[in-house]
Amino acid sequence: MSPIGREEAARQAAAELLRAEYAKEPLRERLFRRFGEFLGDLLDAVGGGGTTGGVIAAVIITLIIVSVIVLVSWQLRRTSRRNSAGQAALFDERRLTAAEHRLAAEAHAAEGRHTEAIQERLRAIARDLEERALVDGMPGRTADELAAEAGQALPEFAQELAAAARSFDDVTYGGEPGTRAAYDTMTGLDERLRLARPVPLGGTA
Repeated sequence: MSPIGREEAARQAAAELLRAEYAKEPLRERLFRRFGEFLGDLLDAVGGGGTTGGVIAAVIITLIIVSVIVLVSWQLRRTSRRNSAGQAALFDERRLTAAEHRLAAEAHAAEGRHTEAIQERLRAIARDLEERALVDGMPGRTADELAAEAGQALPEFAQELAAAARSFDDVTYGGEPGTRAAYDTMTGLDERLRLARPVPLGGTA
């Protein structure tokens, strides 16, 4: 039996696609099939020997591949950011007092582990504010949420609290190493916050 030619194969394929079951083909599958046929035609053009047509087809295929790579990379970055945001809770599973977090922070700082020291010092700030009922003890709270809520109760510290939250996020999720200077800044904030009093409801001291 002699092999059929390209035109005959195309004619038979077209006749097959006109059958009733293909009329009910889902749109997504139809689009994928047509896209595959389009790529097949481009590949045939690349290998068909025509210089101009082959070059154009090769360029189109390259653009398609690059577009797919860019799309996948963008999706991966967006997923990574979403996952990071979902893991950005200030506290871990431990339940420590403010004093215990401060002791842990000082121990880390003494060992030169300033990333951990910064983390524990902000946790001490958060726990102290919770113990004094200046913020709610909200599970899963993020550093930014702490700064926003505490800044309402203690507006004179709002900017420093926001900076402390950024410092926590930088060392915890941004890959930046903690420094002694950053830890000392957060320690000073902690000590001043312990003496602070919330703004009265009437807005006057």
